[in-house]
Amino acid sequence: MGIDDLKGKASDALDSDKGEKASDAALDKGGDAASKATGGKHDDAIDKGTQQADSKLGRE
Repeated sequence: MGIDDLKGKASDALDSDKGEKASDAALDKGGDAASKATGGKHDDAIDKGTQQADSKLGRE
């Protein structure tokens, strides 16, 4: 199994409903952790970053 095979499997997984939910949950958890670490001072930037990441990874 080569790197292209792994990339294809990862892409297929993210394109599924289960993958969409998992990526959303991971981004939310990461955003919450970043917000907590910064004391909420950068929530707007964190939200913008998680939304951009979701648009690249997710389907919705």
